[in-house]
Amino acid sequence: MFINRVYPPLRGATGRLLRDLARSFARQGWHVTVVTSGEEADESYEKGIHVIRVKGSPKPCGEKGYLWVWLKLFFAALKQEKRHVVVTLTDPPLLAVAGMMIARLKGCYHINWCQDLYPEILPVLGLKYSDFWVNTFTSLQRRAMNGSDKVIVNGRCMARYLTHEGGLDARKVAVVPNWPDMELIDPEAVENLKEDALEFPEDAQPPRPFDKQLKTRPRFRILYAGNIGLSHPLDSIIEAAQALEEEGSDIEFVFVGDGKGFDRLAQIRSDKGLDNIRFIPFQPIIQLREVMESGDVHLISMKEEAAGFMVPSKLYSALAVARPCIFIGPEHCECAKVIRDYGTGVVVPQGDVKTLLKAVKTFRDSGEAWFGAHNGALKAREIYTPYNSIDAWIERAWDLVRKDLEIK
Repeated sequence: MFINRVYPPLRGATGRLLRDLARSFARQGWHVTVVTSGEEADESYEKGIHVIRVKGSPKPCGEKGYLWVWLKLFFAALKQEKRHVVVTLTDPPLLAVAGMMIARLKGCYHINWCQDLYPEILPVLGLKYSDFWVNTFTSLQRRAMNGSDKVIVNGRCMARYLTHEGGLDARKVAVVPNWPDMELIDPEAVENLKEDALEFPEDAQPPRPFDKQLKTRPRFRILYAGNIGLSHPLDSIIEAAQALEEEGSDIEFVFVGDGKGFDRLAQIRSDKGLDNIRFIPFQPIIQLREVMESGDVHLISMKEEAAGFMVPSKLYSALAVARPCIFIGPEHCECAKVIRDYGTGVVVPQGDVKTLLKAVKTFRDSGEAWFGAHNGALKAREIYTPYNSIDAWIERAWDLVRKDLEIK
């Protein structure tokens, strides 16, 4: 039984990952239940998965909103029959505590699939709480993680932090990287969307070719596809775009998505008159590969302070389409390590506009540099595949239940 606030068609990276994993478990013969939220409460069976939705806002407002969803998910999961394993993600925060309680009450195993590390990431997001609440939050979270049977994290930096700073038993922690959308690597997955009413409704309008939505002459494109959250700095990107605009460069920055971060960036673009920054709204999944391949270079950003607390999923999408990437963020984190290990791009310190401009211009002007990073991405994507990560994940679940099944 998986528990997470987000699950398709509700948008969100954790929901997409959960969908892929749940379907893979179901294909292997596991009885899979997903407890999640939606605009209305309902139950359904999708691809062999029992999906239970509690009513909840797609964007909960404040702590009370998230607490209300947490309570609904907890009680909905508690009503379900016992499973061998209950898996909690990290949306809403402290979901691991719910998993710990359910596992103890039902006598099952608990896996905490840690996508974002709370409460450590809260200051990175600009959210400030009193020492009392932070200490209470930390105590509850660590108790739940220590009490779980396995903690699966998506980066080596997170594993290192939890074992060195968080006091977790290293034997409980396993690193399983996240992965790109199946639709980026599997043509059959795209075809399946046409049969999936949730992801491609019959009355949906045929999507327009992606490039035709940009009514400009062809340019060298730096692509940022996905969420612009509070942990994704923009200042150096804006300064670089302004410098290139003043030079009359043919380099453009294209942002694909929506949300408050895009609204803020759009206002800055307007104020500064930056014609080399373009916006494309959220695109249907059926066009995902076309969108990702449209970028000559992929751009990823993360605040320095977020190292060890999160891993941007944008990296794996860039690798899936074998594009060079520029990562603006800390040197000692999972994203930077993958880029350097495989030579897939450049790591730029936060706020270093000069290095960012140099990286962009190098990829624009040097075929050797571009193809070198492209070849590195080709090698990396053979390792960072959905199948490798999902197989590793399922094996961790089997490690827990195998002995019980053998005894029976």
